[in-house]
Amino acid sequence: MTISAASSTTDEPTITETIVAVAARELVGREKVFAGVGLPTLAVDLAKRLWNPDAEMIYESGVCGAHPAAMAEGIADSVVVSGAESVISMPALFGYVLQGGNVDVGFLGAAQIDKYGSLNTSIIGDWDQPTVRLPGGGGAVEIMPNAHEVFVIMRRHDPGAFPAELDFCTSPSPVRAREAGDGIMPRGRGVTRVFTPLGVLSRDDPFAELQLTSIHEGVTVDQVRAATGWDLQVSADVSRTPIPTVEEIRVLRDELDRVRLYLR
Repeated sequence: MTISAASSTTDEPTITETIVAVAARELVGREKVFAGVGLPTLAVDLAKRLWNPDAEMIYESGVCGAHPAAMAEGIADSVVVSGAESVISMPALFGYVLQGGNVDVGFLGAAQIDKYGSLNTSIIGDWDQPTVRLPGGGGAVEIMPNAHEVFVIMRRHDPGAFPAELDFCTSPSPVRAREAGDGIMPRGRGVTRVFTPLGVLSRDDPFAELQLTSIHEGVTVDQVRAATGWDLQVSADVSRTPIPTVEEIRVLRDELDRVRLYLR
């Protein structure tokens, strides 16, 4: 399969559609999903429509049990509020829902991720004179330690996005939290899945390194290792990522992201 730009459901899937589709399938069996901004929102929407209709969608704006009639263009979009099971205050959301251990999967994006799943969404470059200043942690600082597990979607897979050392740590992994040596250890397992333009990185042990477990069509293991800033561990049984189905592509293009807000 050649992953290319697409304009109709007869075209082959784009790399973005591939990432979103494989991520959506991973949400089967997860009950309460905290949907982050951007591609995570699209993946959660696709999962609810095709793979996990009973999933409870939670948004940082305080919306719990969302039933959006269309794709949310932001966490406070009216489509996530209309028909929702409840809308609660931010203190209640973070204090009771997240810190209470009531989220199965936190779904996030990031600018950088390290081999243990710590995230950077703050700055690229030097802190005093950054090359790029990013939006910051938002709810990810609470999602990382309190969700049972965290999924991450990355739009890039290169040594800049997967560095040996983060330019800044916004959301620390359980490994970094343990190394700090003080405070309370997080309840969650941290990042367990990373979906990238080249494949999928996974781990089950919260203190283990991420390892390559799946590669997309046309990609080799050597390509993924060369695009990663550390010596990437590779599973003994790396699989080939399933190509998105015609129905997944149709729903993404014709029902969810008709304006191509995220499918760019």
